[in-house]
Amino acid sequence: MKAAELRQKSAEELKAELTENLQEQFKLRMQQAAGQLSRPSEMKRVRREIARIRTLMTEQKSAGEQG
Repeated sequence: MKAAELRQKSAEELKAELTENLQEQFKLRMQQAAGQLSRPSEMKRVRREIARIRTLMTEQKSAGEQG
């Protein structure tokens, strides 16, 4: 999901999206440890998605404190 799409979501929706991505990351790590990961690029995609969501959550939090 692109950052522009994520910016339109509320804080609660971002938390839900983050939880979903963290669960997906866990599943991918378990598959990788078992040697069953078919697409290693998924790890990179999920990791970046998590970082993107956390960045937006931080931006929203700092914007709320300032104004």
